Amino acid sequence: MFHVGGARSALFNWTVAKQTGGTFVLRIEDTDASRNKPEWVDGILAAHAALGMHADDPTFEGPYFQSQNLEKHSEALRVLRDAGRAYYCDCTRDDVQARTGNQHSGYDGHCRDRGLTQAPGRALRFRTPDDGETAVVDLIRGNPTFPNAAMEDFVVARGDGSPVFLLANVVDDLDERITHVIRGEEHLPNTPKQQLLWEALGAQPPVWAHLPVIVNEKRQKLSKRRDKVALEDYLAEGYLPEAMVNYLMLLGWAPGNDEEILPFEEMISRFRIEDVNSASAFFDLKKLTAFNGEYIRALSVDAFVAAVGPWLQAPHAPWAAEQFDPEAFAAVAPLAQSRVALLSDITANVDFLFLDAPVEDEQSWNKAMKAGAPELLADVRAAFATLEPWTAEPLKETVLTVGERHGLKLGKAQAPVRVAVTGRTIGLPLFESLEVLGRDRTLGRIDVALARLAENPPAAPAS
Repeated sequence: MFHVGGARSALFNWTVAKQTGGTFVLRIEDTDASRNKPEWVDGILAAHAALGMHADDPTFEGPYFQSQNLEKHSEALRVLRDAGRAYYCDCTRDDVQARTGNQHSGYDGHCRDRGLTQAPGRALRFRTPDDGETAVVDLIRGNPTFPNAAMEDFVVARGDGSPVFLLANVVDDLDERITHVIRGEEHLPNTPKQQLLWEALGAQPPVWAHLPVIVNEKRQKLSKRRDKVALEDYLAEGYLPEAMVNYLMLLGWAPGNDEEILPFEEMISRFRIEDVNSASAFFDLKKLTAFNGEYIRALSVDAFVAAVGPWLQAPHAPWAAEQFDPEAFAAVAPLAQSRVALLSDITANVDFLFLDAPVEDEQSWNKAMKAGAPELLADVRAAFATLEPWTAEPLKETVLTVGERHGLKLGKAQAPVRVAVTGRTIGLPLFESLEVLGRDRTLGRIDVALARLAENPPAAPAS
């Protein structure tokens, strides 16, 4: 699944590419067979496309596959070895611990000058400079420096000769002419090692930009084991791609002027990678949902109807296909659009129109069907039976009048009617909903509610 952190990184990279007339490069690092399946690649491509990063966009290039570049990885290893920048090592972890007496210490350089040749089980280590420091040009974090003496001679090829990620990553970046590496801050500790490899291979290192970590409400790093992090899950729940793009762009960056909801084209013109904050970015689900509601309300009614279409059909819809009435839905769509925050909210808002009976919500029933509810419902039912015309305003006036006879304001008077007809205490505007539902179905549901109340009358209020 495509992590929202990865989606944020992709969007920042894509934005910089758009700004500079450059190219956004998508590379699938697939050398670990246990973590490589074709359907996962398809999911990554689909997630990028959902956010607007299409393969046919002139700024989009790829996907490249790391496994297809193994020959160049091997050549880079040969160059490092022949130049004396790397050496073979047959030390095991136990060997190092036995020599140092510390299970947490790094490699001690034991094989540096032993002159070992290539052989099965011997790793290839990069010879880190003994002194000095490696300065990293980072557009977000300034120019952090790393003492070379603090870095161990790290492995660039395993005992079977296969390159490790650090080496393969650098070679692929060189091959693909990468100028800017924009990624999460968890990669920062690897950066001085990668920069040393760039320099050892005779190349100018890229510009780095390490994005702030994304955290949950407890200020813990978002974790797939604990948090909802897959972009696909958010889209499946009914978050619009445009809202996701807008919100993800604000995780660590702000356009200024207290503006937050902006079209992507506007964000491209304002975005500066140097303005990204290095502090952790809070993934605020409530704020994302509010953004989504704003984007839903900004749609045309036709676009809204199209967007919620998947939730009006199986497997999302709780009604059978033949129960759905497109004309009835079209009549209430503008009302629903102003109320839903997620596209998936649509079913609970309109299910009363298409189900044979309203949903049973005990909490709503107990809240609305207080003492006096049977008498009020009976009076409303009698008035509705002869009401003309059957439209929202007369329906409202009828409930208002009946409610006043029972000493209730409209809000209290309409609650039993709403629950009897829709099953819930909240939902679309009641009287417009009754108009679309029709007289016969409305009266039938009130009758069912009255029969239920007759069998189990509400308790009288305590004196």
